Amino acid sequence: MLYAERIFSKCSRCGVCNEIVACPGGEVGRVEKCVGCEACYLACPNEAIVMKEKPKRRDVKIKVDDESFSVPEKITVRKALELLGYRIGRFPGEGDLLVLCEVGGCYSCAVKVDDEVKPSCITSVIDGMRIETRLPENYIPRRLVHGWMGHPVGGVGTPWWLKGKHYVETAVFACGCNLRCPQCQNWTTTYNGKEYAYTPKEAAIIMTEARRRYGVDRMAISGGECTLNRQWLIQYIKELRMLNTDANARFHVDTNATILTKDYIDELVEVGVTDIGPDLKGLYVETFIRITGTKDRELAVKYHSTAWNAFKHLIDNYKDRVFIGVGIPYNKSLISIEEISKIGDEIYKIDPEVQVCVLDYRPEFRRRDISRPSFKEMVEVWKTLKNIGLKTVICQTIYGHIGPEKPTPNYKSLTDSIVSK
Repeated sequence: MLYAERIFSKCSRCGVCNEIVACPGGEVGRVEKCVGCEACYLACPNEAIVMKEKPKRRDVKIKVDDESFSVPEKITVRKALELLGYRIGRFPGEGDLLVLCEVGGCYSCAVKVDDEVKPSCITSVIDGMRIETRLPENYIPRRLVHGWMGHPVGGVGTPWWLKGKHYVETAVFACGCNLRCPQCQNWTTTYNGKEYAYTPKEAAIIMTEARRRYGVDRMAISGGECTLNRQWLIQYIKELRMLNTDANARFHVDTNATILTKDYIDELVEVGVTDIGPDLKGLYVETFIRITGTKDRELAVKYHSTAWNAFKHLIDNYKDRVFIGVGIPYNKSLISIEEISKIGDEIYKIDPEVQVCVLDYRPEFRRRDISRPSFKEMVEVWKTLKNIGLKTVICQTIYGHIGPEKPTPNYKSLTDSIVSK
């Protein structure tokens, strides 16, 4: 039995934990009400929260699938189910309860609690609670999404020739992620459990309104990690298609691809996804672990191989139907230029013409000790990948994007001398 304790010497009083963490106890730091969900522990950028063991608590009586049990008080529903023998899965199709984000964002672990569907990872057990692990047949999936906005650059799956030309798409971000990247670039989304849990139809209506407001054709969803709740994402794309029936409408998914199995890809394409951008966070598992913070090596191997297999499946089966971009991270503190070159070799073998986007990982979240790659470093990465023979390479830099054939015109004077060599 765990509880969270704040280390005041590390705490910067930023207040972020109380703004984004859906604390079942009502307020982060209230030890007497803590149920040990670990959401605040995961979300704190200063690592100012630690989990400690608490003496056994008194028991409360609950019903699970019409069977009566006694479990310790002040624990989560997820923990109660685990204590009762339910197997916790960290990959789709495994275990009795799929637990992915652990902060209440994705609803992949949702169960019915006293006639209401709630995420088991941040819901506290109470005396007399009734839990049903099978959701009702008529249940409409929900998940937390936020941040609808017009985007001038887009993501990994946005075609290079559109980037930087005013707004190119509208984007929404799905809360919750299955990875624990210490340098997470979007961590206030990744660990957000306080946004509204939208149905697919509600989210699709808002996205369609945003498309009209910004005057674009592309509608993107990213994260966090948008693929965690498969039922929700599939239905969301369906709803978007019903609301946007014109031939110009484009439906774009950016993903870490770690749970993007072949059948999942097939279903996404079938329901209407037109553009997709999988990320490949390293060629070697050790690099993947360093970048993603995935502590379970067996799980890391599965996530890593799933992402690479997803990319290959997309190229082998959907290159002519879906626009595909592939993402690579770069920061010398996380991945070497030699490994980037080897990733380029592997991508070349799969498809030398695919759009390759290199993201310059900057100091963020728990890795503020690293430095953002310099413009010169990103030019070197660009040249390395182009020299392999890859046709379309884009590198994100502090000055904007280096394009597939030459640096962005706005920064031509900065790069002529480097790129022309």
